[in-house]
Amino acid sequence: MIKIVYLTDQVYLHGGVEKVLSQKLNYLSKIPNFEVHLITTEQKGKGYCYPISDKVIHHDLGVNYKRTKSYFSPVNFKKIPIHIKRLKDNLSEINPDVLIVCNYAFDFYFIPFISKGIKTIKEYHTSRYNYRATFNNASLFKKVLFKLNAIIEKKYRYLVVLNNDEQQHFKGSNIIVIPNKIAIKTTKNTIARKNIILAAGRIAPVKQFDHLIKAWGLIADRFPDWEVHIYGDGDGSLINELKVLIKQLGTPTVKLIGATNNLEKKMKEASIFTLTSETECFPMVLLESLACGLPVVSYNCPYGPSNIITNGKDGVLVQYNNIEAFSVALAHLIENSEKRKVMEQAALNNIERFNENKVMQQWVQLFNKKEK
Repeated sequence: MIKIVYLTDQVYLHGGVEKVLSQKLNYLSKIPNFEVHLITTEQKGKGYCYPISDKVIHHDLGVNYKRTKSYFSPVNFKKIPIHIKRLKDNLSEINPDVLIVCNYAFDFYFIPFISKGIKTIKEYHTSRYNYRATFNNASLFKKVLFKLNAIIEKKYRYLVVLNNDEQQHFKGSNIIVIPNKIAIKTTKNTIARKNIILAAGRIAPVKQFDHLIKAWGLIADRFPDWEVHIYGDGDGSLINELKVLIKQLGTPTVKLIGATNNLEKKMKEASIFTLTSETECFPMVLLESLACGLPVVSYNCPYGPSNIITNGKDGVLVQYNNIEAFSVALAHLIENSEKRKVMEQAALNNIERFNENKVMQQWVQLFNKKEK
């Protein structure tokens, strides 16, 4: 029996990490010789956002950091000792063979020191591009933190990144590339597509939904029977800013809809998916859109889109942060329904690279790997 523990903060909020984690837990829990555990620090008695199998044994530490404040704020910093004790006691009780750290919290720093005899794995879901690019102009605190991160990372047995481009931002020989996987069945869409341009993700500055709204503002008058639907929740002040921008540009056809538990259906109803993020490591929404046969127009941002989209085949990669070029690419795809149909079939074919069984077998091999 191999005991596997996944460690994260919570699984009640909408998000790519939460969705990927739930799918991994469900897949691994079906393997006969695996015992799968989930440890959270602040579930707060709330239900799972995405379905998780009853076979997964869930432990919540009840640390309950105040998420609106920095982990280094006094109200959170004083919780570190109880966090360490409860996690250490939990791991001692479970006695796992493998421990996977899914997010960046205080436990990232102390896990290597309380997990003797456990194969520790840190997996990364965000790009380190900006982290490196802004290092020279960063504050002293951030520079020290970056150096500390590098030291701690070497103490993990493996670091798992989502694409080959991310490897350049890490040092050491413990780097492994395993992409995200897709569990959606790639069957031909039977739902009639509507004149809807879709975007989805948490409402945060890195997603740059304002770029999409501005790009649409350049061409909206040409396509009065089309709408832009943005799904996601998050930063309330940013949502208000986006609403003001929509009003200023006179683009009421842009709809901020909020989060949904049925994004797959929405994707099958739409005609184009868009992504205007500043950075993306390996966005699940692109995998999901292609699995639904939904053509994509995306910034060629570091580094995820170019590792998923085959430019000109199942989507269009646009020059990074070029709003005007984005609007041109979007208009071209709107005007070419036949091209969208060709891209739909290409998407269904190309997404097989990230088939759930293919990707998860890489994880299984890593868990089973004999250490020297």
